[in-house]
Amino acid sequence: MLTAAARAWLDSALAEAAARTPAWEERFVTAGRHCGRPDADEARVLLLRASGAGPGTLTRLYHHGAAAERRAVLLALPDLVTGPEALPLVEDALRTHDTTLLAAALGPYAATHLTPHTWRHALLKCLFTGVPVSAVAGLAERAAGDAELARMLADHAAERTAAGRALPADLTRVLALTAAAEES
Repeated sequence: MLTAAARAWLDSALAEAAARTPAWEERFVTAGRHCGRPDADEARVLLLRASGAGPGTLTRLYHHGAAAERRAVLLALPDLVTGPEALPLVEDALRTHDTTLLAAALGPYAATHLTPHTWRHALLKCLFTGVPVSAVAGLAERAAGDAELARMLADHAAERTAAGRALPADLTRVLALTAAAEES
């Protein structure tokens, strides 16, 4: 819940973003300071939407931003980019070990645009790093009938078991999604 001061700041920032004044990008960066960490992602996404940021602006903000700004760019992708132009941003986030970026990268934009191979590996990375698979948009639809994913998950389970490590609870859940599809 935004304070009155934070709401006033955000309203002003949104007006600047809509008008595409040069100051709106600075407001994007400082949103956490003015709106607070719990509301910063939402404030930044609203600013990106209000500005109508295209792939070039999103790429610049992503590459020049800290993790919080990168996360907001990833969260805004489905609203701002219809084609695969922003896939390099998603792929960059998938190479990190920042679990908040991994979760944001696997939103609706990735569900639509990632290749099956890249999506499968991203899902395995979630299991490996502890990112809940509930963060993965389109999980049930993409996992359904995916025999290659089922094989990869079974291999991962066998490796963990052989090493004496516990299986992530989400691994069983995703395996069930692939098995249910195979049975129907």
